[in-house]
Amino acid sequence: MIHPTAIVSSKAEIGKDVSIGPWAIVEAGCSIGDGSEIRAHAVITGNSQIGKRNQIGFGAIIGAEPQDMAFKGGFSSVIIGDDNIIREYVTIHRGSAESSVTRIGNRCFLMAGSHVAHNCLVEDQVVLVNNVLLAGYVHVEKRAFLGGAAVIHQHVRIGELTMIRGQTRIGKDLPPYFMAVDTNEVSGINRVGLKRAGITEEIRRKIEEAYKILYFSGYNVSQALEKIEKVSQCNEIQKLVDFIRKTKRGICMARKKNKEDFQEE
Repeated sequence: MIHPTAIVSSKAEIGKDVSIGPWAIVEAGCSIGDGSEIRAHAVITGNSQIGKRNQIGFGAIIGAEPQDMAFKGGFSSVIIGDDNIIREYVTIHRGSAESSVTRIGNRCFLMAGSHVAHNCLVEDQVVLVNNVLLAGYVHVEKRAFLGGAAVIHQHVRIGELTMIRGQTRIGKDLPPYFMAVDTNEVSGINRVGLKRAGITEEIRRKIEEAYKILYFSGYNVSQALEKIEKVSQCNEIQKLVDFIRKTKRGICMARKKNKEDFQEE
């Protein structure tokens, strides 16, 4: 199932039932898991380790050197889990520091032209729509959805089950379950995503109440988090509180609108 024009190193590890298309390249030190498909003109380089049943799209480049002025060469890699769809011309760069890793989880969908820079961590079931750009050291938690052409600054954290609208610019941490818009702003909770993920109506109401306390109560962030913990107790609320307390860049703030506007949504 390897096309005769493909260039596959004898020092690459190729699993069972792997398809490698015309003019694709798989370099030494790389491995491709069982049942994966490497489409035409894709390049797998830089010690990349690709799990099972992955689809690597036409012209995608996995494991190229990081675009980091501090990179001095050396061993680093990309590690990709199972059952991912990585479409046309996606680029995923390997880690910058010696022995460091850029990591993609399981069941992610990276659409055409999206970019994952060095040392990013993209957890399970994340969706990157066309032309999303993740700078170095970005951490995207599971089941986040990043709309087309969204851009994420280096070292930013994107919380679980967040929704980022297309062309949004994020330079601060985005707490779990919220919806991001414009530049470093949120406009409410990700109601549709939470419902689809099986989060109960009771929990969704608690998350919405926490959102109101955080942004519309008049408390500072520390006071708001203490209030949220007293009012609502569940795993999702504790995750939200813990995420915010760990921020080093600060969190996205509410869109410039008053409390009554939010309540009418």
